[in-house]
Amino acid sequence: MEALFQEDFVKLITTLLAAAALFSTTGVAAQTPAPAPVSPVEGTTFVQVGRLLADPATGIVQRDKTLVIEGNRIVEVRDGFVGEGRIVDLRSSFVLPGLIDSHVHLTSQQNPNARLEEVTQSNSEQAMVGARHARRTLMAGFTTVADVGGSNEAVFALRDAIRRGDVPGPRVLAAGSAVSVHGGHGDINGYREDVMHVLSPESVCSGVDDCMRAVRLQVRSGADIIKITATGGVLSNTAAGLGQQFSDEELAAIIGAAHRMGRQVTAHAHGVDGINAFLRAGGDSIEHGTYLNDESIRLFRREGTYLVPTLLAGDFVTRIAQGPDNFFTPAQTAKALQAGPLMLDMVRRAHAGGVRIAFGTDSGVSAHGDNAQEFALMVRAGMTPLETIQAATVNGAAHLRISQDAGRITAGMPADLIAVGGDPLTDVTELERVRFVMRGGVVYRAE
Repeated sequence: MEALFQEDFVKLITTLLAAAALFSTTGVAAQTPAPAPVSPVEGTTFVQVGRLLADPATGIVQRDKTLVIEGNRIVEVRDGFVGEGRIVDLRSSFVLPGLIDSHVHLTSQQNPNARLEEVTQSNSEQAMVGARHARRTLMAGFTTVADVGGSNEAVFALRDAIRRGDVPGPRVLAAGSAVSVHGGHGDINGYREDVMHVLSPESVCSGVDDCMRAVRLQVRSGADIIKITATGGVLSNTAAGLGQQFSDEELAAIIGAAHRMGRQVTAHAHGVDGINAFLRAGGDSIEHGTYLNDESIRLFRREGTYLVPTLLAGDFVTRIAQGPDNFFTPAQTAKALQAGPLMLDMVRRAHAGGVRIAFGTDSGVSAHGDNAQEFALMVRAGMTPLETIQAATVNGAAHLRISQDAGRITAGMPADLIAVGGDPLTDVTELERVRFVMRGGVVYRAE
């Protein structure tokens, strides 16, 4: 492969981030860093592909193709191995679109010090931690993510830095702070009263008018999407359960205010009361969905609403809560043991019922870079390997309303693609061993 060039500043930033990425927040060695990324240059790059799943919606694998890339976009897909000059040789690889994770938290990661970090890390520190996690996520083959919870300052700064090319990472759609109910999941819980008053974000609200205010502030702050916590959550340090926490009137006000300002609304929701209330109010997607029932499935199907199951988070919290080194608080442990083991069966029922599913991991609960482990869990829940890939490509793009920019490999689309050695349609765990990553015409990983 002919060497491509980049500015010295990008080289320096990437080198520093590569060194930082050797260790996670818990001190565990991360995946082996890849060579520094390269910037798109003028002229044409020819990517020669042995097996190509260009449009996962069709499931058709094409053979012996060449992707013609100008700058950051694909301009043509040709038959055979053609081209001269800048050639990327993937003739022995299986190539598919860059993956989409619709639920991550880039600026944090669960670990024994997580509660301390919540009150000691500055927003600037969180943004730098997020830069490390963003790079790790990109290297795992995820070229687009939705970050659905973190401080506005840290998350939006990270998103914008990646967009400018200052740091390597996936395309980020960011919610920033979740719109949450006072004392519920998404608010600050379990610290001294005066500390909680200082740390509670402006997006926490009570009452119809106050909740509309919170939505509008998030839009003003730069939120691409609005994330709300329709029910209690596992990792909030409060024994407030997993049921509905916003009133029906508050849910309707939040969704209406967001839609009037051109933002879709996704809801963290475990309890069936909160799931169904949010869906009846016209919400756009559900994250988790642990206790959904037949009525939920009917509501999902009626509106074509997406479910983002986050099976990896359920698996992670169950293993931690049951393990000898459990670092959760008693309130967190009880909820982890209650909800975590139920999530596989939830996806099995939702899939059998015809619910649209978009891939999402809740990484930041589990480790960043391990995102592809979600695929095997989805297969365990009854989905085929192709269906899981569709969830992480065309479905994810439709769910996030970016189908013009992600999810397929075709002329006119950004050059976001990954490669593996084996066939993920036969063994979906191949996606845990990504060997090549290109985002926007930039090669970030090449083995």
